[in-house]
Amino acid sequence: MACERESPVTPRLGGKTALVTFVAMIFAFVGETQLTQYVQTTLGYQHSFFLFYVVHSSFALSFPLHLGYLLLTTHRSPRTMMSALSSIITAQLTLRDPRIVHSSRFPLSRFLVVILVMTAIYSIPALLWFIAVVYAPVTDVTAIWNANAFFAYVFSVKLLNLKWSLIRMCAVCLATVGVLTIVYGDSTPSSTTAPVVRRTTVAQTSAPLFGDILTLVASVIYGLYQVLYKKYAALPSDLEPAAEPTQYSHIPASAAGDEEIVSLPLLASNQVTHALPFGLHPNFLTASMGLCTLFVLWVPLTALHYYGIEEFALPSNMVTFVAIAGICITGVIFNASFMILLGVWGPIVTSVGSLLTIVLTLISDLMLGSVGLTAWGLLGAGMIVGAFAVLAYDMF
Repeated sequence: MACERESPVTPRLGGKTALVTFVAMIFAFVGETQLTQYVQTTLGYQHSFFLFYVVHSSFALSFPLHLGYLLLTTHRSPRTMMSALSSIITAQLTLRDPRIVHSSRFPLSRFLVVILVMTAIYSIPALLWFIAVVYAPVTDVTAIWNANAFFAYVFSVKLLNLKWSLIRMCAVCLATVGVLTIVYGDSTPSSTTAPVVRRTTVAQTSAPLFGDILTLVASVIYGLYQVLYKKYAALPSDLEPAAEPTQYSHIPASAAGDEEIVSLPLLASNQVTHALPFGLHPNFLTASMGLCTLFVLWVPLTALHYYGIEEFALPSNMVTFVAIAGICITGVIFNASFMILLGVWGPIVTSVGSLLTIVLTLISDLMLGSVGLTAWGLLGAGMIVGAFAVLAYDMF
């Protein structure tokens, strides 16, 4: 069990690589958002679950692409990297010292259970969002969904044994208010600019309260996922330098057991994880989630087609194919970067930082002529940027 004593955790920026990863994340999400809107509105290909299935399945490409890049640009041995990766995952799942697991058998069954759980927790909020936009106004869905930054902070305090910080709390609340300002600042429905509302077009809403409740549940689960990933799946070497190593627990050996969870020694873990290139471990987990999506979530896809809820239909032209491929590429970049930063920066800074995608999407909409410039949009964008600046300053 994680240590109950409280100790402040001071994140660090993590060097140029983490900053480049962050920039790639926010620009990739803007590209994914604009392409998704283009496919479902301009091109008229409104098959939300199929798009979700294809994009999330494409996560499987993140690890082989990363590994291929390393083989082309470095002298690292693939066998050495895979051996180190296997050793640290075995250590996480068996709660053993990573220095003595080289000859141990890889716990495949436990790993598959963990990936299945991670895929479920990561996918459920997205699926609830797709359902919610059918019933609730897109403005409500957008505002409630982006409250996940607040829930990530609350769960971080409760599950990671962090002390309440007035600065961080104010920054998270300021970012949330900034989202509300952008979403609700204009009285005209056409001026909604938040990125997550771009994925579908809804003519009318039939049960707004039901849709709002679904979105709230999705936002809470998404905030919880970020913290659980940091607590159980992130490598010890990815933890913030100022954190106590005993604050974090690793993946339980049994999903149903009541055994006490013992943290791995940070020093021993670092001796193995130092052999891993930056981001390789989270990309392996992301790719595994993509494979899980590919081989498991085709079942509801066929069920939706059978019951006439969403009929399966491939794109009818090459333009749509190319646009969907662009969604997959940008989706892989965004989610791989997001998973990496969850380990390096933690859920609080990463979730608030991801709200900067709203600002960039607003700018891109202005450049494309989709919306007009408003004082509310500028005020909300300034709040989000200011909130992230406060958290970034707190990281030094």
